[in-house]
Amino acid sequence: MTTEPLSEQDLAVLAVERGGWPGPGAKERAIRERLGITPTRYYQLLNALLDDPRALEHDPVTVNRLRRLRDERRERR
Repeated sequence: MTTEPLSEQDLAVLAVERGGWPGPGAKERAIRERLGITPTRYYQLLNALLDDPRALEHDPVTVNRLRRLRDERRERR
């Protein structure tokens, strides 16, 4: 069984998420400049990637970290 690889946009979303951001607004600016999408769309794509086994295989450290954060936020609600 072969699966399609992650798209360039998916890989770019994961790369942005790995970056460190110096201050407020820097990440949102990078999302707009590097990806050409709104931060809202970025987070929609990112959340879908967290449930994608291909993303976990590509970048397990980032995906697992973000899954933990997502789960913690859900538990607080």
